[in-house]
Amino acid sequence: MRLLHRVVDGVCGRESPRMADYGDMWTLVEWMELLDSLSSLFRLAVGKNTPDEEVLASLADVGGGYGEAVLTVLRARREEIRQALVERTNNVSSSTLQDFDWHIKLALSSDKISSLQTPLLNLSLDVKENGALKPVSVEMNREELQTLISSMEAANKVNLQGHMHTYYDN
Repeated sequence: MRLLHRVVDGVCGRESPRMADYGDMWTLVEWMELLDSLSSLFRLAVGKNTPDEEVLASLADVGGGYGEAVLTVLRARREEIRQALVERTNNVSSSTLQDFDWHIKLALSSDKISSLQTPLLNLSLDVKENGALKPVSVEMNREELQTLISSMEAANKVNLQGHMHTYYDN
């Protein structure tokens, strides 16, 4: 149980467990795999809000009552793990979009192809990063634009779900 709590400490940005503290129970490779697996399990279970039954099912082949121990630690520290995941996500990008503009142009030819006729989107973004405004310009074709739109829609859906959880949890 102590090991599981130490793994959660590592997930939350504090000191991770050290192999030396647990004797000769594992080889170095086994130790690294164990830490990676447990850390991933805690992050995914909290990040995806996995039901207890699914967590236990994913640990069914481990045996020895370890599934219940993992579940006990997960239940006790779920909110702490969630907060650490939110902070980690927020730290990934402190940039915010301030403004944008776009233009569509039609590429009639290129140095490689004499007749191209491909619509291209020129997207200009004003991004605020660490207090400074930074212009970013991107040119993309139809497929790249569709990928961007799909990614933005998925991000918006996740964002809306987060707001709904916050609303209903309070």
